Amino acid sequence: MGYKQALANYIEATNTHDFRNVRKVLDEQAVYWFSNRTCETLEDIGNYFENAWNTIKEEVYSAVDVNWIVVEDKTATCLYTYHYEGYYNGEFISGEGRATNVFVKKSSGEWKLIHEHLSPMPN
Repeated sequence: MGYKQALANYIEATNTHDFRNVRKVLDEQAVYWFSNRTCETLEDIGNYFENAWNTIKEEVYSAVDVNWIVVEDKTATCLYTYHYEGYYNGEFISGEGRATNVFVKKSSGEWKLIHEHLSPMPN
């Protein structure tokens, strides 16, 4: 599996709304910078995901305009625009923002997400 497939697997796992699936693609040292919070443990990251899925029902997350800005033997970093849609308090909503993802290649050959930074789209 290559780094591009790792991103695809991450998006797919996110859309299962089951953190056990997301957890499989994360590095043990993963750190997330969300627009309103930093999560530095897998437990914190899992709690954040669960809260998001409980807040926005049937959420669909996607990545467009992916740009791999650094690709080396054991690291790969991409920028993309993320889109989300789902139901908040029974009303359909959608939005987008900016994302940075950093993947590391483990000794097993697997690519794992070690950092994600999400921010709103500038006005």
